[in-house]
Amino acid sequence: MRELTGSRIRERRMMMHMSQAELAKSVGISAAYLSLIEHNRRRIGGKLLGDIARQLNVGIGLLSDGAGSELVAALRDAAASMSASRAEVDRAEEFAGRFPGWADLVAAQSRRTRELERTVESLADRLAHDPDLAVSLHEVLSMVTAIRSAASILVETRNIEDEWRNRFHRNIHEDSQRLAEASQSLVTYLDVAESEDKAPVSPLEELEHWLAARDYHIAALEREPSAASDDLFGDEPGIGSASGRNVAGQYFKRYLEDAQRMPLQDFQTEATELEFDPAKLSVKFGVDLAAVLRRLAALPMPEGAGRIGLVVCDGSGTLTFRKPVDGFPLPRFGAACPLWPLFQALNRPLAPVRALVEMRGREPVRFLAYAVAQSKGVAGFDVPQMFEATMLLLPADRVPFPDLPVVSAGTSCRICPIDSCDARREPSILVEES
Repeated sequence: MRELTGSRIRERRMMMHMSQAELAKSVGISAAYLSLIEHNRRRIGGKLLGDIARQLNVGIGLLSDGAGSELVAALRDAAASMSASRAEVDRAEEFAGRFPGWADLVAAQSRRTRELERTVESLADRLAHDPDLAVSLHEVLSMVTAIRSAASILVETRNIEDEWRNRFHRNIHEDSQRLAEASQSLVTYLDVAESEDKAPVSPLEELEHWLAARDYHIAALEREPSAASDDLFGDEPGIGSASGRNVAGQYFKRYLEDAQRMPLQDFQTEATELEFDPAKLSVKFGVDLAAVLRRLAALPMPEGAGRIGLVVCDGSGTLTFRKPVDGFPLPRFGAACPLWPLFQALNRPLAPVRALVEMRGREPVRFLAYAVAQSKGVAGFDVPQMFEATMLLLPADRVPFPDLPVVSAGTSCRICPIDSCDARREPSILVEES
């Protein structure tokens, strides 16, 4: 990036409507020498670079180093997300260095586009599968139909007795009041579920909301195994209901068991040395695979290491725990994609599953997935055997993995862009991009 220092000086000078002669004179050099600098034919640094930076009212770092590597990576990601674009990816570094403001705007717009796409996917999923939303909408439509029917009778019937007219008027008034209340309840419900920062609406969501604020790592349980649930909650509003605390208590009990069998410092060291291989870690610590997957997902990850996701489902396929990861959307309502390794493991209890999963969409993302289904509860005669499946998601570009076949999958059928799929249950509202 330093070889573009001259280009950045030239762009900044022109932005300030300053001539070469003016800038050269202010720093005590000739216009010809400044021209060589601006065309990157002469190296510049030290006092002269500092003098030029002061005259251009800009920091030395912006002239010498330009935009950071994160901005360049964001530009490349933005280009990759639009496969049909004609962006000169090999010149992203030059663009970010010469026009850092514009580069930052492009990167921000790309991030915003991805956020809006996730919002659309979530809303589509809710509109298709959320039972509470369906009930609320049905109630609103029922009130509208009742009001319309009563109003039609009053308009179309010329001779109607006063008693009946008053009765219809009263019905319209009462139904209008119920419609207003139902509409307000619907709006309130949508507002609550619209943002992750607002109050959760179920015990499991209360727990997930509380864990997300701590990046799913409970430091207090790592330091003090005897910490009680109430001590962990404190006075925070994240888990306010008795049901939420009950669900959280069960989660904390399992978390503590995993932490005691796999101490944090030892486990972190071994996980790094063994390249996050769950099978090797299972043998090393003498624990089952599901416990290793949960423990890996609870590790505090260093900056830039990539986020680890975790999904757990019961025997019915219902997601009972979700630690989301960017690029792998997890449906909150309705059924998930049956092609996930999570459900392949559920179909083959006790048989570990490893797969390279590509989540399809405008910007396909690949993950290395480990999954296993294990017995839950105490088995016995005349007692149905219950299984619980656990799936760990690792960023494919962060962890070495063997040459595995790629499994194309989606979030759920309703918002999956894959057109030809034997597992499809219902038509999609999306169309896969070519």
